[in-house]
Amino acid sequence: MTRKLSTDISRREWLGGAASLGAAAVIPPAAAGARQRPAPRHRLGVSTYSYWHFRGPKYPIEKVIDDAARLGFDGVEILHRQMEEESPAYLNKLKRAALVNGLDLIMLSIHQDFVSPDPAERRKMVEHTTRCVGLAAQLGIPCVRLNSGRWKTIKSFDDLMKARGKEPPLPGHTDDDAFKWCIESIEQCLPAAERAGVVLALENHWGLTTQVDGLLRIYQAIKSPWLGVNLDTGNFDGDPYPQLEKLAPHALIVQAKTYYGGGEWYTLDLDYPRIAEILRRAGFKGYVSLEMEGKEDPAAAVPKSLAALRQAFG
Repeated sequence: MTRKLSTDISRREWLGGAASLGAAAVIPPAAAGARQRPAPRHRLGVSTYSYWHFRGPKYPIEKVIDDAARLGFDGVEILHRQMEEESPAYLNKLKRAALVNGLDLIMLSIHQDFVSPDPAERRKMVEHTTRCVGLAAQLGIPCVRLNSGRWKTIKSFDDLMKARGKEPPLPGHTDDDAFKWCIESIEQCLPAAERAGVVLALENHWGLTTQVDGLLRIYQAIKSPWLGVNLDTGNFDGDPYPQLEKLAPHALIVQAKTYYGGGEWYTLDLDYPRIAEILRRAGFKGYVSLEMEGKEDPAAAVPKSLAALRQAFG
């Protein structure tokens, strides 16, 4: 009796297994994989810039890390100019704070300007960039934000924002000169980036990259796996959505602007569900990093921004 029951069970198990194998043979592997693949979830970070807009005392990065963990962000982007110092002890303190709070440090956003007819000035900017690549590596940050730079024929940044980032070249020079200088300078930074395992991400951040085609001109001229694009949703002249679509396929990271309380320089009404769909269609899988650029107290504006991004990106 026991033997017969065991045999019957074994036969039923074998038949069931054979049926499952038959069904698997009928379902195309691609279809089966697509059915089982979970829906993508974009991880959300917050830039320390959301708490300090270059005015007044610097907001401590450690406090941003604590706040990010409390609110439920996945990572923190560090603004280099917001750092108190560059000592190994300070860097290690930030790195430990992120680990204890279960957060990634996702990008080090630095400033440099490769648009200068003076080779010594450009070399200074290359050295600054490579030094910051080393800082990122020590912090365990895989990405450094780059600027192209600008002519500075409009002296005030406030006035540059009124001109939507457009300014004339220096007398005796052309934009072609500036693109050449920028491309050559970034190429000089790439060996240090590759050695450190840190990707450079060129942002649409006014100057030569005010126009998307200007950014793509630089990016496509270099063609290196160690150079990507940092897509800032707020730094476009004109209708942002067609420009977002052009940059999205190349984006490594996205900075998502919000403007609660009115923007420091301008205010945009960005459709984040639409932006999220553009990024999904482009296959973007990276971090979305909040840059709250409004005048409202970050204690109120950052949580509201996070809620909006969660609703859009899911």
